[in-house]
Amino acid sequence: MSAAPSRSDGRSPSELRPTRFSWDPMGFALSSVTVHTGRTAVICSVCLEESVPKWRQGSGKGWLSADYRLLPASTPSRQPRELMKLSGRTQEIQRLIARSLRACLDLEALGERSLHIDCDVLQADAGTRTASITGAWAALALGLRRLEARGVLERSPLLEQVAAVSVGLVEGNGLLDLDYSEDSRAAVDLNVVMNSQCQLLEVQGTAEGAPFSRQQLNGLLDLAEGGLLQLRHSQQQALEQAPN
Repeated sequence: MSAAPSRSDGRSPSELRPTRFSWDPMGFALSSVTVHTGRTAVICSVCLEESVPKWRQGSGKGWLSADYRLLPASTPSRQPRELMKLSGRTQEIQRLIARSLRACLDLEALGERSLHIDCDVLQADAGTRTASITGAWAALALGLRRLEARGVLERSPLLEQVAAVSVGLVEGNGLLDLDYSEDSRAAVDLNVVMNSQCQLLEVQGTAEGAPFSRQQLNGLLDLAEGGLLQLRHSQQQALEQAPN
């Protein structure tokens, strides 16, 4: 490998962007949080519905769905609102968020109720899908805690902690938590979702140019695992400070 490229914010290759959580920006939601990862910011909110989709009725199990949107001024060039037809990217990301969160739930313990997750990107400096998953899990954990405290749920359906992060190869070197200046020139871009057992829930990656080796993939996954351990710690710290 070549010498590690200098990063615009001075981070080491294995260092996350500063991560912080701000609770309940949306007062009518069951729970909500604004998650900041560097310059990327996403509002994640949770709403409860006392029913499930028609195809789920009578199963005794709940459901969780997710919506994801880039707000118009979240990028340097205005993003038109997606109204009647969602882009393929948007559909793929919201399915990823929903799959990742359903994997951490006992849907039978939820009962025939639906949880709706909304992730709205306020500012995009790369890593919006991974920030959405990390923030949405924190909002979900708080929302379920509130439902349990109110007696709506007998026990929390939450089984695992989930977080996500990006890693990539830039100039032949592995970097954790890419910002846009790095993501835009990465030869390999990988999004990794893991639970608290360090089990993989999803890996999304592609070679933008030349192929990459199994050894390089293993190195990127190791880099992601270290970052996800830190993110899970940040989630727990945020939940300790969250209002009931």
